[in-house]
Amino acid sequence: MGLLDKLNNQGSVLTVYDGKTPKINPLATKQSQLHANGSQPGYSLDGSNAIIVSTDYTAYNDGYNNALPQPSQLDLNGKTPSKYLDNPPG
Repeated sequence: MGLLDKLNNQGSVLTVYDGKTPKINPLATKQSQLHANGSQPGYSLDGSNAIIVSTDYTAYNDGYNNALPQPSQLDLNGKTPSKYLDNPPG
């Protein structure tokens, strides 16, 4: 019996997938709503879609309890910041 057969038939304490390919987490794809949802801001900017992002974030199986960080407090509500040289202090 080869190692792969043994892994597939008996499993392993070293992996939860037992030699099978895990499903791809949506946060690792272009459909991720962590930073943007199409042209709209995503969770990291304004907290939108928190339930979807939280579910996907906690689905990472890396051996740690991954707490989702709070959204940024630096969002400008979608406005482009003014440039310093266009608006120097008076």
